[in-house]
Amino acid sequence: MSIEKIVDQALQDGYLTPAMEAEVGRICDNASELSIEEYMALDRLMGALLTGEVVAVPRKQFINVMEELVLTEAIARVAEIEATSESSLDVGDIAAYALNRLPPLYATTEEGANYQRQRAQTDLEELISQQVNEAISRNLHQPNDNRTPIPKNTGNEVLRQVSTLLQVYAPSFEEKS
Repeated sequence: MSIEKIVDQALQDGYLTPAMEAEVGRICDNASELSIEEYMALDRLMGALLTGEVVAVPRKQFINVMEELVLTEAIARVAEIEATSESSLDVGDIAAYALNRLPPLYATTEEGANYQRQRAQTDLEELISQQVNEAISRNLHQPNDNRTPIPKNTGNEVLRQVSTLLQVYAPSFEEKS
């Protein structure tokens, strides 16, 4: 999908979804040069975002309670191991391994999250511990030292990203009236 079509869709719907935002970023990253039409579309999107005509849909309107439970368990276990040995473990690798083997526990409200936490404590506590232990064992025997990690998300807002795109790709572009 082109930048112009994405912007037209966002203006029509009144929303810029994370998928639309990612596609615009992908197009801009892969293009050696953007056309005037693409610059103008990005400018229209920026204006619509600033005026509220288009609202950027937040990336995450829900949480997976299992993530916090696994991270808590992994951090505690890694701290124990690192305090008593020379081993160095990657909490992110351990959590990802365990999470891929556990059921998700999504919630959209605090009440829902509390319910999921209670449910996990009564039904899944042993399974969580077992999966974290297995992940630690694998990490000790097969560390991910030579793999390229996923870049950290700094939480930049959509407006700042679009503004940066415009500054980088169109530093001297001015719309003529």
